[in-house]
Amino acid sequence: MNNPGSSQPKVEVADFHCDVLSRLLEHPETDFLKGGPLDASGERLKSGGVVLQCFAIYLSQKWGIPKFELILGQIERFRRQVLEQGGVKHLRWKEEVEKIGHTPTPGNSTLWGLLSIEGAEGLEGNLFYAEAAFDLGVRLLGLTWNYANWAADGVLEQRNGGLTNKGRKLVEWCNQKGMLLDVSHLSEAGFWELAELAARPFIASHSNAKAVCGHVRNLTDEQIRAIISMDGRMGLTFFPPFVSEHGTAAIPDLLKHVEHVCSLGGEKQLMFGSDFDGIDAWVEGLEHPGCYPALVEQLLARYPEDRVRGWMHGNAFTFLHKNLPAAP
Repeated sequence: MNNPGSSQPKVEVADFHCDVLSRLLEHPETDFLKGGPLDASGERLKSGGVVLQCFAIYLSQKWGIPKFELILGQIERFRRQVLEQGGVKHLRWKEEVEKIGHTPTPGNSTLWGLLSIEGAEGLEGNLFYAEAAFDLGVRLLGLTWNYANWAADGVLEQRNGGLTNKGRKLVEWCNQKGMLLDVSHLSEAGFWELAELAARPFIASHSNAKAVCGHVRNLTDEQIRAIISMDGRMGLTFFPPFVSEHGTAAIPDLLKHVEHVCSLGGEKQLMFGSDFDGIDAWVEGLEHPGCYPALVEQLLARYPEDRVRGWMHGNAFTFLHKNLPAAP
C-alpha cells in the first residue's frame, strides 16, 4: 500500500472503448478538442493522462439499415476531426506501440487513436468492405452489437446462437489479415465458438464480471478464465448497470470487479474500456476521462504501483505489441 502522504505518480492510461465517432457523425460541428457534448473530448483525454484511446465505429439502430457508408462516414470524422484537427496519432502497426507514451514536451504526451468497429452489421456481409476498413486503419472488430446480424448473434438475442457460415468466413479472414477480435456484446455461444476459431487471443473491450454484477452484458467466470488462458484482454467498463446491481455506482464498486478478475488469475489481462459517449449514466467520480486520476488514486491506495500501471496501460500495450500486424 502506498504512503498516503506521498505525491501520486503520473500513470498513463489506455482506454479501449469510447463512442466519440458516432457522436461526431451526428454532430459534425462539434470541436473534438473542446468537446461540446462529448464526454471524451481531446482536452479531457489529455488532462486524464490518456495516451491511447480506442475509438469505436458504432452504427445506431435509429439510423436505419446498417450501411458501409456509415462506417466510412465515421472513419472520415476520425481522420478530419480526431487526427488532423485533434492532433491524435493513428495506431495501426505493432511497431508503433513502442512510441506510445513518449513525451515530446514535458507534461504533453501524444494521444494515439486505435480504430474499432462495434458490430459487423455495416460490413453488409462483404469481405471486400472488411478489407477496405482494414486498409483505412481499422484494427479491431466486434462481430455483433447486442442483437443478431449476418455474422453472429448478440448477447441480447434470446436464442443464444453462435456464428453463421458468413461469420466463420469473416473470422477466417480476420485470422489471415491480422484484424483483432472483440467479444463484448457477443452471445455466449458465439464466444465459445470464436474461442475455437480465433488464431490469436481476443479481447472483451468493455465488459465486467457477472459474478460481481449479474448483468447479461458481463462475462461469466468461465469466460474470463478463457480470456486469461489465451492471454487475451478484458477492459472493465464504467456504465453503472454493468458495475453494480444497485443502479448507481462509485469507484469502489468498480474496484470489486478488479479484485474479482485478479482472483481468477487475470492480473496481466486486465485493462479498462470506459464506454464514454456510449453511456447515459456515469460512475460517480468517473464522469469523463479527466477523472482517470481519481481512479488511479484509489487503485494506488490498495495495490502496488507496478500492478496499477499494468492495468491502466501496460497490459494493453503488451497485447497490442504482440498481436497487431506488422507494418508492410
